[in-house]
Amino acid sequence: MARTITYREAINEAIAQEMARDERVIVMGEDNVGGTGSPGEMDAWGGVLGVTKGLYGRFPDRVMDTPISESAFVGAAIGAATGGLRPVVELMFIDFMGVCFDQIFNQAAKFRYMFGGRAVTPVVIRTMWGAGLRAAAQHSQSLLPVFTHIPGLKVAAPSNPYDAKGLLIQAIRDDDPVIFAEHKMLYDTSGDVPEDSYALPFGEADVRREGDDVTIVAIGRMVGTALEAADELAGSGISAAVVDPRTTSPLDLDTILELVEDSGRLVVVDESNPRCSLASDIGAQVAQEAFGALRAPIQLVTGPHTPVPFADSLEDLFIPDASRVAAAVKTAVDWTK
Repeated sequence: MARTITYREAINEAIAQEMARDERVIVMGEDNVGGTGSPGEMDAWGGVLGVTKGLYGRFPDRVMDTPISESAFVGAAIGAATGGLRPVVELMFIDFMGVCFDQIFNQAAKFRYMFGGRAVTPVVIRTMWGAGLRAAAQHSQSLLPVFTHIPGLKVAAPSNPYDAKGLLIQAIRDDDPVIFAEHKMLYDTSGDVPEDSYALPFGEADVRREGDDVTIVAIGRMVGTALEAADELAGSGISAAVVDPRTTSPLDLDTILELVEDSGRLVVVDESNPRCSLASDIGAQVAQEAFGALRAPIQLVTGPHTPVPFADSLEDLFIPDASRVAAAVKTAVDWTK
């Protein structure tokens, strides 16, 4: 039975159900346990935004606080995974990847390859990404393209509570390292989520809206922006399909190509900076595989090539909005008029 819960609650429930199902699942990170026992505090903080709140009370031996040393605790989680556990480790902000990147891309991502398929590293690295929280340049980046570039890593970016639960359960059960990217502006969004446990397979996109005139591919929070733009465009007589890849590695390119072959036009919406972005990667693959189907140049809607500003008005300008997506769609449609 489904009920309406938040993105935050869906992630919490996924972890709790997997911890109850499999005693090898452990949780590590900063402030997961901090606060327990202090005056007026009956539970752990559950991380900086309370996503894992309540887990310590249920699984006190398997929810652990770590020092403020990402290289140490991410490395420890990767080592624990090779030793038979299934750690879910929280890298508080995706921006902090710089201090533990060697452990991720030179160790975890390489073990299966280096040891001829005999080694598995079932670690999930949960992390927050994206702009909008007024958290400034060092806490607001969209670095999914960096992780997507690394062979050996799987990358999930759920756009809604239903996907958040199903993809995280799949990530915890997966034998490969998974970067599980949670957009910080989605935590308070709500949606229908089944109470029962379920896993969504990686590499299967979700077509959120059907349309004949243009295909919009959007990542993470931008899926909602694309759907808003599609509603606006419908009033102008433009029918837009919206596809959510769900995972960027593996990427369901077949579904994207199928939609583009029908519509003849592609707009990719990605909050990342434009150079070497997911938008440029998806656009390039479509141009290579379906060039003959394209009726107009591919349009990319991204953040600008600048750090994320701290000033409210500038940060709002940085983030792609529905009007920019709609304008890109109209450019593509007008090209063939």
